[in-house]
Parts: sequence; C-alpha cells; structure tokens
Amino acid sequence: MLLKKHPISSIAVLSALLFAQSALAADTLTDALTGGKASANLQYRYEDVRNNNLPATGKNTATAHTVRLRLGYETATFNGFGAMVEAESVKDLGNKKYDSKATGQTGATAVNNYAVIADPEATEINQAYLSYSGIANTTVKFGRQRIILDNARFVGNVGWRQNEQTFDAFTLVNKSLPNTTITAGYITNANRVFSDSSATPDSGPFGGNHRMQSTILNANYKGWSFAEVVGYAYLLDYDVNTLFTVNSSDTFGLRLNGNTAMGGNKLLYTAEFAEQRSAHGNATNYKTSYTLLEGGVDITNIAVFKLGYEVLGSDTGAANTQFKTPLATLHAFNGWADMFLATPASGLKDTYISANTKLAGINLGAVYHDYRADKTAGAATASKLGDEWNLVVSKSFDKNYTLGLKYADYKAKGTATSAAAGDSFTGNVNTKKTWLWGEFKF
Repeated sequence: MLLKKHPISSIAVLSALLFAQSALAADTLTDALTGGKASANLQYRYEDVRNNNLPATGKNTATAHTVRLRLGYETATFNGFGAMVEAESVKDLGNKKYDSKATGQTGATAVNNYAVIADPEATEINQAYLSYSGIANTTVKFGRQRIILDNARFVGNVGWRQNEQTFDAFTLVNKSLPNTTITAGYITNANRVFSDSSATPDSGPFGGNHRMQSTILNANYKGWSFAEVVGYAYLLDYDVNTLFTVNSSDTFGLRLNGNTAMGGNKLLYTAEFAEQRSAHGNATNYKTSYTLLEGGVDITNIAVFKLGYEVLGSDTGAANTQFKTPLATLHAFNGWADMFLATPASGLKDTYISANTKLAGINLGAVYHDYRADKTAGAATASKLGDEWNLVVSKSFDKNYTLGLKYADYKAKGTATSAAAGDSFTGNVNTKKTWLWGEFKF
C-alpha cells in the first residue's frame, strides 16, 4: 500500500518526500513549489433511479442531490522531480434517499430501502504522487494517481461517478520509439468509487479499496496514417482478503482504432480482441475472450453514426467463468443504466447503434443497445437480456462550464432476479435513470 486514503497522513508523506530535496538547492526548490499549477473542479448532480418489476424485497427508487469539490496543485519540476496533490470531497444536499453503500447509508435497513447511487459522502486524497522526468522521453510516477488507458475499457478512472477511481501505483511512460507510447505499471490498490466510507471498506464488490499486486503493460503505436494499434497485458493479482479474487486473471489483447477519408467525410473503424484466463490463486479455472467490432461514419458538420458489436465471453456459463474488467470505467460501456457493471455469468453480447450531433452549440446524443447472453448454463438466464435507450444533451461554455441532462431506459427480458455480486442486476430489471448536472473547472 502506497498511501492510505487519509488527508493528513497522505499530505505528511508527500511533504516529507518533497522537502527531503531541499538540501540540494532550497531557493530553486521553492521556485518549483510555488511556480506550479492549481486546478479546481466543482460539480452538482441530481440523479433519479426508478426500478419497476423487482421482487417484493427489492429496492425500487432513489434520489440524490450531490456536490463534488476537487482541488489540486501540481508543482513545477526541479532537477526532473515534481509532485502533485489533489483532494476531493463529496457531500449530499438532500435527505440521503439513496443507497451509497457507505456505512449508515446502505439499503439494508427498513428505514433506508433505496436503490444504489454510488456517490457516498467522503473527503479524501484523490491523487498524491511524486514524478520524475529527468530521463529522456520518460515520465515516472509513484503514488496515488489517475490512470486511463486507451478508451478506459480495461483501466480507467470511472470519471462519471462523483468520487473518482484512482490507483496507488508505480507507473512509467516512455516515448523513445518513434510514434510509440509504452506504459508500464504496478498497482497495489484500486481506490474505488465507494470510498473509505464503504460499509465493507477493504473487501467485496462494494469495497472502497481492492488491494492487489497487479502489473499493467500497454504499447500504443501511431505511425500509420489510417489507424493506431495497441497491444496490452493486464495481470491482475488480487489479495485474498479482498474477497474478490474471482477477478484475479491474466488478459492479453490487441486493439486497432482509426479512420480514413471518404469524400469529405470520415470512415471510422475499431477492432479489438483479448483473451483472459484465471490466474494468481483464482479458485475458478476459466478461459474466455473479448471481442469488439465497431464501424461508423463522421459526416462533416452533420453527425457521427456508429454501429458496434461487443462480446464479453463466458467459458461455461457458470458463475465466475465470464470475462471481467474490474478496473474499467464501466459506466461508459453496455448502457448507462448500469445493469451490466458486473458481467453476467452467461457473458454478454451487446449490439449497439449511436448517433451524435451538435445543434446551435448543444451536443445531442442517442444510443440503442440490444443485450444477449454469450452462453447459458442450465436454467440460469435466458438468451435475451434486454434492450436500452440512452439519451444525452450537454452544453459547454468557454471550456470551463458545462450543463448536461442524461437519461437511460432499460427494458428487461425474462424474470426479475437480482445479481449475486456487483452494482447491478443480471439484465432482468426494468430501470429508468435520469441525471442533471452542472460543472465548473479550471
């Protein structure tokens, strides 16, 4: 563990590491400390959840009014060394009519039987790291940091939730080879959106910390005019005491993403394949794969249309044999209703079509998803898992201000059943979600 999620201890460690350099050249170090860059992000969000056909004991509704303040400071460099610290605080402005999975806010009690909105009240250190860029074309970071690789399908910051996911890690980014970025990292903890306020802070699917000894490797080549190609290896080794070692696995994959001119427009295409197998003490032996095929067209000054097919496979259809992406920015994939944050045991086939345009400076977007199982076992799940509409409207002002409205409507197929793990149901619960937000940043 690199840094605990405690403001005082984290700042103390960071300060000690910084001022250990002061004997070298105090005046220059002072200039570095005072000549950095401050950042701020303030966001209010309203979220409303409506579940319809749940069992009698289910949680049907939730409403949250939350505000997040994020303040950060990044120093200038001194002899190649730099540092960054960022604090984050989330507060509820209403009557806590939602299950945040935090202590005292869960839906397990009769007086607070609400659906999940994973925005717990918490004040934490979001980032706190030392960096070194004294080696040509190389940046090293040590400490709590934001990590986003490619489209965040495998490693991301879960930026949609108020409490961001960051990682306690050592990372190295090298750009020595032409048109190539190589990222290597060693992660010891995922600081998850449920925060240290979680009722199960260090274990389980709603734990605020998932401790591990995981290696990540990602190589991105952009030397071709028509596409970039990425190769990656994510070797996830969860600690036994997280009670989440079902995610311990090795994943190896290739991704190609690009576009080419088509008249005055652009043809868009993405293809990706990965293989995953259990590893590092995982009690379940499985091997399965991930496939993404996406094509589209960017019609200049009109709209962007895409058609995609994503498969998170399952080895046998039995529990814990499905393809898993536990470090991903999950909300961005497989529908905004968040029915599939945890891949069903049957796996998931998601066929989707999207359209995005801009009208009078207002961004408009729509997505339709059709969900099906990859593989079924016994009477576990029907092949059809439902469908979903996603709609979004947003407007940015001077790059610092944003207003947005988003809506998700998931229609179930089959019988209402709740999931055994994960912040979701297994594709069988009619759900509507609405968000309204405003953000200021600099």
